This record gives sequence, structure tokens and C-alpha cells, in this order.
Amino acid sequence: MTDLREMPDPAPLMALSTAYWGAQTLLTANRLGLFALLDGRRLAAPAVAVELGTAERQTRLLLNACVGLGLLERGDDGYGNGPLAQAFLVPGRPGFLGDALRYSDDLYATWGRLGEALASGRPQLPAEDYLGRDADQTRHFVRGMHDRALAIGRALVSIVDLSGRRRLLDLGGGPGTYSALFAQRHADLQATVLDLPDVVAIAGEIIAELGVADRVGTLAGDYKAMDLPGGNDVVLISGVFHRETEARCRDLIARARDALVPGGLLVASDVFTDAGGSQPAFAALFGLNMMLTAEDGGVHSDADVASWLLDAGLDGIERQPFPPPMPHRVVMGVRP
Repeated sequence: MTDLREMPDPAPLMALSTAYWGAQTLLTANRLGLFALLDGRRLAAPAVAVELGTAERQTRLLLNACVGLGLLERGDDGYGNGPLAQAFLVPGRPGFLGDALRYSDDLYATWGRLGEALASGRPQLPAEDYLGRDADQTRHFVRGMHDRALAIGRALVSIVDLSGRRRLLDLGGGPGTYSALFAQRHADLQATVLDLPDVVAIAGEIIAELGVADRVGTLAGDYKAMDLPGGNDVVLISGVFHRETEARCRDLIARARDALVPGGLLVASDVFTDAGGSQPAFAALFGLNMMLTAEDGGVHSDADVASWLLDAGLDGIERQPFPPPMPHRVVMGVRP
């Protein structure tokens, strides 16, 4: 018989197998508007149930689970938001991530069909649903990407120096957050965010909210098929490669190179893995998420992307990770 003392601790397996318990507690509370309800106030469980329109006993169980997860605090005067929830889960707060969680909420059932995706080789959530066909999912997706992109983008504009550059083309730019943040950093920069019509319609709202609508515009179109506008000092391809095959990425790099002026900078930013494809773990899991939600979704390594830029004739190739704990990396090259 195997000596149990020689066996590894199974606790990580049990934690993984029940990780969705905590995830669904958070997502459901966010969907119900619990954290907005408790903004700056404490309520007893019966009062929370009345305001949310939920059953009292079941609501108390949810509230206690949120306390256990560190999302809420409980005192003699009732339940209130903990610091984490107050900072990031209350609408209107600078760090609000509730829309990003709504996008994760939309994906919850999709992840339950991981086995079907592996067997069929097909995504389980059609990209068309969150790129225009379903208005609510599209808004959750674009607004959620904006919530996440605010922190990522602030890191990106610190890593990538666009001093002296005047014209930026943001391919597949989604909510336009990165272009807006670059425009805030560089007063002489003009940017164009190119993405699908229903996406840039929402991006226009976000760009206006960030106060740079006079210098950041949008262009509706499909970057896979359309001629790219030329004469750019910078082409930014951020959060795009994880939706595309290697062949499509190489094609996009070549077309982006042609859209640059000599000396122009191509910037590719994404969740990239190490060369082996399995680390960091978040990036490997992200590849599964993209497989579930996009026809050609997956994840690439930054080493591969650097080689593709080199093959496309770009010079001065650089690779740089974002500050921890962000899983993103940036690869840059210059058109000779």
C-alpha cells in the first residue's frame, strides 16, 4: 500500500473543483445589484431581500457567503460592503469593474461546455453575439473591456513612449480606451479606433467620457478584410492576436507595416505565454477562454510574435512584460 505521508496534498484539487462556487456568488451578487444597494449603508438581511426582490432565507445565505469571501462585512447594524467591494463593485466609483464581471457572467454557462468545444472544435459562444447581434452582451463586452483596459492601458502608456508621434491607428481597438489614454498622455496625438460598427458605437461614448473625442475618432469596419488607412506613425494591435491564427496574425502584421510611415512603430500587446505555451497559468487558461468564444481563438507566445515582426521586415524588435500581476506583454518593431 502507498504510504499516505508520501502523497501530495490534495487540497489544491478540491479548491479547483469548487472554485466556481465563489465565482458564481460574486457574479450573482453583482448581477443583482447587491453592492450598489449597500453603497454607504448597512442593511439587515430582510431589508436586503425586500430591496432585491429575493427570498429572505436564501438571501441571508448569499450575504453570509459574501462575508466569507471578503466581499461584505457584517455587524450588529447589518451587512455592508467591504473595502474591495466598495472600491471596485459600486457603479460610479473610479475603479468600477462591475461591467467586466457582467461579461464574465455571460461566459459562465459557456465554460460549462468546455468538453463540447473540445469534441466539436467549435466555439460555444458565437462571437457575433457579443460583437453586435445581442445588444446586451455587446454592451457588457465592450464596457467590460473598457473597465479592464483602464488599468492595462495606464501600464501600456508608461511602457510605450509615443513622444513626437502624431498619428495612431488602433486596429481592433474595441472600447477605444488605449487610444484615449495615449491621447491624454500626448497632447499632439491624433488616433483612429477601427472596429466593427456596433463596437465603435459604444467606443464613441467611452472616448467622449474620457474627454478626448476631439482627437480620437472611430472607423467602422472589419480589419480582416478592409484596406487599412495609411500614413500612421503608430499602429497599435492590442487584444487582437488572441482571436486569430498564426497566418492571420502574420497577415495583419504585414498590412499594419504597410500602413506605417518609414520609422513608424508597430505595437502588439496581448496576453501572451512563454515559449512553451503553458505559463503563466492565467495566459494558458485565457487561451481556453478564447477557444470557447472565437472561431480561431487561442493564445500565442511573445517569442513567436517577435519572430513574426522580424519576418515582416521590422527592425528594433523589443519585448517587455507589464508590471506584475498583469499577465500582458508588449512586442514592438519599427518599419525601416
